[in-house]
Amino acid sequence: MIEKVVHIPVLLNEVIKALSLTKDDVYVDATFGLGGYTKAILSNQHCKVVAIDRDPQAKIFADNLKRSYSDRFYFKKGKFSELGKFLNELKIHNVAGVVFDLGVSSPQLDIKDRGFSFKLDGPLDMRMSSEGPTAQEFLEEVEEDTLANIIFELGDEIFSKRIAKNIIYQRSINKIKTTGQLANIVRNAIPKKKSRIDLATKTFQAIRIYLNDELKELEEGLIAAEKVLRPEGILAVVSFHSIEDKIVKNFFNRCLRNKTSSRHLPDLPKKNPSLEILTKKPILPSAKEICINKRSRSAKLRIAKRTYFSSTFGEIA
Repeated sequence: MIEKVVHIPVLLNEVIKALSLTKDDVYVDATFGLGGYTKAILSNQHCKVVAIDRDPQAKIFADNLKRSYSDRFYFKKGKFSELGKFLNELKIHNVAGVVFDLGVSSPQLDIKDRGFSFKLDGPLDMRMSSEGPTAQEFLEEVEEDTLANIIFELGDEIFSKRIAKNIIYQRSINKIKTTGQLANIVRNAIPKKKSRIDLATKTFQAIRIYLNDELKELEEGLIAAEKVLRPEGILAVVSFHSIEDKIVKNFFNRCLRNKTSSRHLPDLPKKNPSLEILTKKPILPSAKEICINKRSRSAKLRIAKRTYFSSTFGEIA
């Protein structure tokens, strides 16, 4: 049952410290999940939280939290790229902090029917919103070259061509319906080597990111967050793999620096940057946290503060 899934928020103390919570201000938890960050924010300060999640199952946990914080907690089912629209609906025009906890949530990984995990054999789904084509339907139609490019670019998998070739071959024999089938097909396509991660990890990551359009959603979500933050508001982003982290890092720099017309010249500092970067290097989990929660080992936290200058991206639509 989903109610029994346990989730330990990653870098929670560091995120709460970064937000510098103030009374009666509004904060946005852009990736609600099981509500770990939201609950910590609400219990640490008498403030308000607007939480967003596109996973319909997140509402179960939101409803539970609403019973304790009915006048200070608002939940919206949807994509975090639309957070500006959701805040407008609530007549909230600026916020003191926005938190992103990227990637998959514990229920998505730990419930086999969601089809995200290569460790649990379940239907090949991988949809965060439970809408649109499933991973099974995607793999039934995708061309080999396209699949190889997706696995290489979104999974950073050097054996992407071999994996794609094996998937296409195996689907011509039998339908690939389960995560267990797909994981074994991927593992059998890669030379056996000692690794601390499962050989299917990168391929599953790539298909999941593609299917849910996660990179575009992240870029649009960061832009939306920068627009709604008030001066001195905090943007805190926890990422779990290098592709996400690079997007966050580049976004922070984009708000800080003007692009030059030549790729041979360094970018120039903006006269009126919209963000001040507070973390020159990302904050990593401690050895103690990694020991308690192994899923935190790849986490990186980047933090920026909104300046008094106008948004790099214009006003909220």
